[in-house]
Formats: sequence, C-alpha cells, structure tokens
Amino acid sequence: MKHKLITVSLACLTLFSWGCDNYLDINEDPNMLREIPDAKVVLPAAEIGLANQLMGWDFGFGGGFWGQYWTQAYSASQFKSLCEYQETSFGNAYNELTAGVLNDLERMKTVSAESTNKGTYFVAEALSIFSWQIMTDVWGSVPYFEALKGNEGIDSPKFDEGSAIYADLLVRVDALIATDLSGSTLDKNYDFVYAGNLTAWKAFATSLKLKLMMRLSETSSYDNAAVVSFIEASSFISSSAKIDGSTWSDGQEGKRHPMREFQEGGANNLSTNVIASKNFLDYLNTNNDPRLDELFVKKGGSHLGAFVGDFDSSEDSDGNGTADDSESYSQPNFKADMDLIIMSTWEINFFIAEAYARAGNNAKAKEYYDLGVEASLAQHGGLANDIITTGYATWVNGSVEEGIKQIAMQKWVANANYQHIESFLERNRTKYPAVNLIDIRKDRADAFLNFPVGSLTISVAGRAKTNAKLPSSPIYPQAVLTRNVNAPAQKADLLEKIWWNLKAE
Repeated sequence: MKHKLITVSLACLTLFSWGCDNYLDINEDPNMLREIPDAKVVLPAAEIGLANQLMGWDFGFGGGFWGQYWTQAYSASQFKSLCEYQETSFGNAYNELTAGVLNDLERMKTVSAESTNKGTYFVAEALSIFSWQIMTDVWGSVPYFEALKGNEGIDSPKFDEGSAIYADLLVRVDALIATDLSGSTLDKNYDFVYAGNLTAWKAFATSLKLKLMMRLSETSSYDNAAVVSFIEASSFISSSAKIDGSTWSDGQEGKRHPMREFQEGGANNLSTNVIASKNFLDYLNTNNDPRLDELFVKKGGSHLGAFVGDFDSSEDSDGNGTADDSESYSQPNFKADMDLIIMSTWEINFFIAEAYARAGNNAKAKEYYDLGVEASLAQHGGLANDIITTGYATWVNGSVEEGIKQIAMQKWVANANYQHIESFLERNRTKYPAVNLIDIRKDRADAFLNFPVGSLTISVAGRAKTNAKLPSSPIYPQAVLTRNVNAPAQKADLLEKIWWNLKAE
C-alpha cells in the first residue's frame, strides 16, 4: 500500500540508506546488517523515522479519529474501520518502530558504545527509551528484554509486562541523566532535532523521565512528592524536540510532512476522507479559541463538525434543510512547513502543572499551565494569549481534580495536528475529555441541540461493537503473533487496557 512506501521514503530523506530496509523481524541482528562507518550517519533516518511514525499512517490518523479531532467523511470509506471500532493493530507503526527505528538506534549504540565521545550514544539511548515507552504505552505487553537479540539466537523473544518495561526504562533514563557529557560532541549536520546541542538533549532526557513518571499517576507506585522534587531539581526542554518544517520539500514525493504526503500527489486521504468532529470543533468554536482557523479549513460559510462515526446518516440533524451527508464540513489544515513533533514544550509544561496541581500548589500549577497554553499558541504562529487572560482557558483555582481537568483539556487542544497518539494515551490516563454516553442515533436532532460540548461521545457506527465504550488499545499485528512462538493470545477487542490505565471513567 502507498502509505507503507511513504514511511520508508521519509526515513530515507537524508540520502543515507542505512536503516531504511523494511524488516519485519524485531530480532534482526543489528551486527549482521550493513556495516556503517560512524554511528552518526544513522541518526537522521532514526529521528525522521520516529517522528514520521508519531504522526504517520497509524498514529496520525488513528489518534486523530480515536482522540475525536476528526471523523470519517460521508460518502468515503478509507477510515470507516477506525470509526466503527473494528479490531485494528496499527501494524505499520509497530513494524516501523521496532524493525526500523529501534533497530537503527540499537546499531548506533553498538557502534558508539566504546567511544569516549558519548554524544551519539546519548542521543541514541534517549530516543530508544522514548520509542520503547511509546511501544508499551500503545500495545501494552511487548517483547522488550529479549528483543533485538537475534545475534544471540533469540528468535522468539518473550513478551514482557508493561510495568516491568517501565521499571527498566526508568533505570535507563536515570543512568542517561547521570552521564557526564563534558567534552562530548554531536555533529550538528546529522542531528535534525537539536542540531548537535547536547545541553538540549540532556534536557530531553530529564523531560522524558518526567513523562514516564507522570504516566504512572494512577498507579500505586506514583509518588507526587518525588515528582515535584525531581521537577525542582531539574531542567527541562525549552524548545520542542521536532523535525523543523523547513526540512520538507513539499513539491517532492516522499519528502513532505507525512500528513501532506497522504494528501498530495493524488492520494487525497485528507480532503476526501477526513472531516472535523463536532466534539472538538464545537469546543474550539464555542470558546472562541484562536487555534480553530489554524487547525481547520472552512468548507462552507462557517466551521462545522460532524457527529463521530455517523457517516451513514442522511437525516437533517441541524434542521437547516441540508442533509447530514451533504453539509460542508471543516477539514484538517496541514501546511507545507508544518513541524513534526517528537516531544513538545507544552506537554512538559502541562506535566509540571499537573504535578503542582496534585500537590495543591495552584500558583505553580497556573504558572506552568499558562506556559503550556502559550507554547501551543506560539506553535501556531504566535497567536494572542487572550484565552488565558480573559478567555475560556483562564486558570481557575479549584480542587485537585478540577486542576487536572483544566490541564488535560488544554493538552487535548494543544496536541491537535501535532501529537495525536499522545492525546489518545493521555485521555486514557486522565479520562479527560470525559465521555458522554449520549445515543446520537436515537435522536440526532436532539443530540445536535443538546450536544455535550467538551466531551467525547461514542462513535455512532461503533457503539454496538464496543458496548458503548471507547477503544483502549489496538490489537497485536497478526504477523507478530504468528512469527513468535512466545506470543500471547490475540486481544479479544479494542477494550483491553494498558496496565497504568486505572482511573475510572
């Protein structure tokens, strides 16, 4: 399929071919692959490959639909399965992250492990920890401790529990943070994220540890006082870890931002298949959020979003004389120079704000919450911050739970078009936006008039499939199960929760 070709071509953007083969076996021996003259030459492919997966075919669209930024367009079918809550594996992302990105990073670490210059190894290890965190957060139990060890004869690595993976990732990130980088360097010409700035990469590592710590907020191992102490003793990213929009060559196939790639060159996956969801668009529109016009293009006289998963309706839900399937719905807006985010400054500021909110320190919570919203506004070209001074995003000194909700709702908005899979995961953790069980099909006119703005709804087409529940995780790719004798049984559906997903709806 075309989207698979795109992921490979984007990873090869740098003209270096190492790491661009589409291996399926996570245990392909990194030492048996082509020899590389220097570990740094693999870094561009690893960075772009990782970023591309975060907003690529599976996570970009899957997170976009399950996070309810978007819904399937009427009279189209490309993404109906996501809206219908059919079992989906996100297999392309699984394959590219493991056999592609993680394999490349492992080779980098192997080649650079003995060097006195720790720069390349440090970045490879930081991105490896980040990639493993995404893997286990999305699928749950995955091969980890025995993964990438084909050279040791381990062809069927056992699947490890997410909690055990997290425990090891925290040990790894602590060791990384403790690394002395004095005297170490990183060639800026091979680093597409921070241009060789190891101070920025050190801040990335501390930010990554904060993310790991906060993901555990609903588990028994979470210690908010320890998180606050870590925050106050650490420095975090001051600029987002990203592939800058200037990297893309928008007129060349395979060298565009992935979402532009899925639209341009005759693909038309955005313009023909994707429209704004009423859930997200109404939240922005009702609250006069200036990001609305940056995120969506009007197709009629005003912005309009559709009920999630209601693509079979031919009724006139809003009573304006135009059937639902003939309305002019707003569509996603991806510019030619869009940045591709790996880790954002807004998510880190929101994590810090949440830790302070949980500690009952509303003054500090507000400080970092405001910084998070301002970082999002800056990402959209420096929009005015009226929404946090006099508008709907103004911090309100309330209870701990009210603070968590305020932060989570603004994170939902900030992540749109940039970090869709992150929104899906954070919604699972915090349970905001909350879900409203309104049955839209029962009375579409009433649902339109009394729509629960600021809430998620159950997909109309997927309601029966999941017994009126939202998806919690994808199933495993079938190829992963059939090639590994130690693989677990396939998940029954999309409702299996990741181990840290413990908060009640």
